[in-house]
Amino acid sequence: MTPRVLAVIPARGGSKGVPAKNLAPVGGVPLVVRAVRECLAARHVTDVHVSTDDPAISHAAREAGAAVVRRPAELSGDLASSEAAVLHALDTYEERHGAAPDVVLLVQCTSPFLLASDIDAVAQAVVDGGADSALTAAPFHGFVWREDDEDGARGVNHDRRTRPRRQDRPEDLVETGAAYAMDVAGFRTHRHRFFGRTALVRTDAARVLEIDDPHELERARLLAPHFDAHRPGALPTRADVDAVVLDFDGTQTDDRVHIDAEGRELVSVHRGDGLGIAALRRSGLALLILSTEQNPVVAARARKLRVPVLHGIDRKDLALKQWCEEQGIAPERVLYAGNDANDLACFGLVGWPVAVANAHDAVKGAARAVTTVPGGSGAIREVAGWLLGGDLGTRGASGGPAARDALTDQLTPEPTDSTRTPHTHQH
Repeated sequence: MTPRVLAVIPARGGSKGVPAKNLAPVGGVPLVVRAVRECLAARHVTDVHVSTDDPAISHAAREAGAAVVRRPAELSGDLASSEAAVLHALDTYEERHGAAPDVVLLVQCTSPFLLASDIDAVAQAVVDGGADSALTAAPFHGFVWREDDEDGARGVNHDRRTRPRRQDRPEDLVETGAAYAMDVAGFRTHRHRFFGRTALVRTDAARVLEIDDPHELERARLLAPHFDAHRPGALPTRADVDAVVLDFDGTQTDDRVHIDAEGRELVSVHRGDGLGIAALRRSGLALLILSTEQNPVVAARARKLRVPVLHGIDRKDLALKQWCEEQGIAPERVLYAGNDANDLACFGLVGWPVAVANAHDAVKGAARAVTTVPGGSGAIREVAGWLLGGDLGTRGASGGPAARDALTDQLTPEPTDSTRTPHTHQH
């Protein structure tokens, strides 16, 4: 009989260090949702419960596919232990199912780069590895010191008189705080997470990060594009998206403006972006350029690309919401590409917020995906490649219909008005 493995994710609403921490987005995804997704992807996990006192966290957890355990007030304060939340979740599980699980996991959503494989490993250590309890741990080779009022600093894990090479020192392991597994019967008896035979499950030290203050949250957001890039579903596909909405300055340009002697503004764009946008248009996706910029250069570029445009918009989020309603498109099926603070409100509306590589750090932190190239250097061509494949959906034959359409797009004459957009000669 398959063991029942319950994953419990404690996620209360109150947080002094980072307000609304468990809903803070990393890689464009709230922390609690990241944890739920990894638990659901773990092979050994049969049930995922989020223990919370917060309605917004409850909603996010249910939308992600978890069951919710409403945590009582006496277990929701700063002094409430994670063990107490897990015991309460176990009681709730048994009331709902009429039976106890065999193994319970404690999974912390403040560890944003925890993987399903880590969760599986701690579960397996208890399910069939002979352990009573298990935890994720990472190799640690540092010299630990402790301040002593009487004798000054002293070495904790070393003799300060000698400095052995790393390979000559015993390997220490540091608890990551990300995932724990416990045999349910033993956990109910001992009422703490470490008992009996405890197994250490090694994990990648580079991914160890616990978010307890704003600086750690910012660091996680900066690291997310690197660690998330190779996860399944990290990048959108055509099946995920019905519409693509593009900011202009800094996203389709390098965010610089050239001014001629008569005061006219000119910008540089990338040929590859034009090719990518043409392919997106041919694929049947709804397209829109949405910009706060009032200069007619935006409209000129949109005419060239044959894409609808709304520019000179103060509240881009309101305009985007209205456009989605008019087009009959669900916002969660929209990819929005942007680069700066005035794009953040739109990021909060759509299912696929995308930042270009040179976007402001706050924008990259709120993005679900980040391009590898900067705005104005082919970032939109890269996004088109995510959705349509590297060949942009062409057949690869020089005489095919898609190839002929692409050639027509490339040879369309530039606008002849005084605010035309000169192209950089990049291919």
